[in-house]
Amino acid sequence: MGPGIQASFTWSKSIDTTSEVLGGTGSTGAVASGFSQNPYDTHPEKGPSAFDATDSFGLSLAQDLHFQSLNFLRPISRKVTFGWELLSISSISSGAPFTVFSGIQQTGAGSNGVDRPNQIAVPHLSTARANRQDYFGEGGDNGGDFFSTPIHVAGGTGPNQGVFGTLGRNSFRGPAYYDYDFALIKDTPFGERRSGAERVDLQFRSEFFNLFNIVNMGLPGNILQVDRDTGQIQKNTGFGEISKTAGNSRQIQFSLKLIY
Repeated sequence: MGPGIQASFTWSKSIDTTSEVLGGTGSTGAVASGFSQNPYDTHPEKGPSAFDATDSFGLSLAQDLHFQSLNFLRPISRKVTFGWELLSISSISSGAPFTVFSGIQQTGAGSNGVDRPNQIAVPHLSTARANRQDYFGEGGDNGGDFFSTPIHVAGGTGPNQGVFGTLGRNSFRGPAYYDYDFALIKDTPFGERRSGAERVDLQFRSEFFNLFNIVNMGLPGNILQVDRDTGQIQKNTGFGEISKTAGNSRQIQFSLKLIY
């Protein structure tokens, strides 16, 4: 029988003013927070949810291999050639959103660590460069080339005489995620199907997770480091660079299952 093919594509958009992925996003390299920059005005917090995945594609395949029908395998016992099946599940999804934080208390209000800077240029986010982990593309200048921190300004408040930044929440997205899983299965029946008898199947499974060993990059460092005296964004701090991966490397497992 087969092949059995099922494909799906989902386009979605989830927008809110605060959300966090259960367990946080620290495991993928970026820091997240559920607090508002300005507790008196949550309108600027409106943006993509932390769990939003705009595009998601899935493909599954099931195919009986019919080795017993191949002429050059006819001399081999049918117990060996019968019952082989190939399964495949593949998925591709767009990257998770993340917020850039200024790393400094800009005003006299709000929670510490959630202030955002102003954006002064548009970065070209990519992991297709020779240096894949440099997601923003400017190395040590990732911060200063794209952002400025509004502190020591007229009318500013707090210890750093600043105002709230204009950059939105979850304004950027991390790299896309790819996963290709395969399984090769062999069912070997024992016994006969007759009244009062029970057939037993011995199933051998070889499973390959992330078969092509694709390195899925995590989220980049998302906290700027600012000189409190000058307001200048410091260089070579790891901002905009990816230091962790998302998901596992290739994993292979073999198993035997008795089905009765």
